[in-house]
Amino acid sequence: MPTTTYIVTQKHIGKRLDIFIAHYEPHISRSRIQTMIKDGHALVDGKIEKPGYKVKPGEQVTVELPERQVREVLPEPIPLSVIYEDPHFIVLNKPSGLVVHPAPGNYTGTLVNALLYHYGSLPSSGAGPEGNERERAGIVHRLDKDTSGVMVAARTREALSALSGQFKNRVVKKRYLALVAGVIKKGSGSVEIGLGRHVKDRKKMSVHTHSAREAITTYIVKERYRDATLVEVEIKTGRTHQIRVHMAHVGHPVLGDRVYGGSKASKSAERQMLHAESLFLLHPVTGHPMTFTAPPPEDMRVMLEKLRLTKRVSS
Repeated sequence: MPTTTYIVTQKHIGKRLDIFIAHYEPHISRSRIQTMIKDGHALVDGKIEKPGYKVKPGEQVTVELPERQVREVLPEPIPLSVIYEDPHFIVLNKPSGLVVHPAPGNYTGTLVNALLYHYGSLPSSGAGPEGNERERAGIVHRLDKDTSGVMVAARTREALSALSGQFKNRVVKKRYLALVAGVIKKGSGSVEIGLGRHVKDRKKMSVHTHSAREAITTYIVKERYRDATLVEVEIKTGRTHQIRVHMAHVGHPVLGDRVYGGSKASKSAERQMLHAESLFLLHPVTGHPMTFTAPPPEDMRVMLEKLRLTKRVSS
């Protein structure tokens, strides 16, 4: 088995050994990590410790990582809704229900499979969860499976590097439409609280975490209904599930969100009512400013029409 060694730094003082390892190996489940520790596949300065052992600065944690089967990622004739394309990059309107890249549970039928079919070989930022670089072919950023809207993909390595840099340096501006539960009384607001992996459920993100990263979400109320609100959302950072977690945290979860929405919100729609409406960026080669938009999909438009028939709450 391949091994990796991590040095405990000041910021990790007092963390449980299993949580410390999970910070660096988020693709491995917590229960799997605990089994690895108990079986002697994760050592602290060469010694076996318990999963709850509190790590100390300077200690070396050596982890034997399980071998991963490298799966072949094949082109698939999946239709794409292209908003814009040139020799350098592609802008797409991703439908809800489409997973962006292959991962456990979704090895086929993804956006990457579609991109490989329509555009052939594409650059990659590195290997994905299964150790294959084609798992990330063309991918610059992601949208959740059930989030629809504007996405950009790179066709050249130069474009991939330039666009990734724009996302990292917050040059890219992303605006979303979200239907959320409850009536938001104020005309606008912001949520500025760090996000990280949930302390107990590693598949979820949370404001209650051992490894929070800065996350900033702002919103403007567009329309109010009897029990819901349409908001325009802009994210200053691009954390996983950021809008969904932040809106749930302030008591207005996205309608249809079965992970963070709670029983009432999750039953209000077939899928989460979140749509990436527009994206601003600089052309990766010319530097020319460009903005791309996509109208809400049919299911979201139908729901809006139904909500507008209910009594709208006055501003």
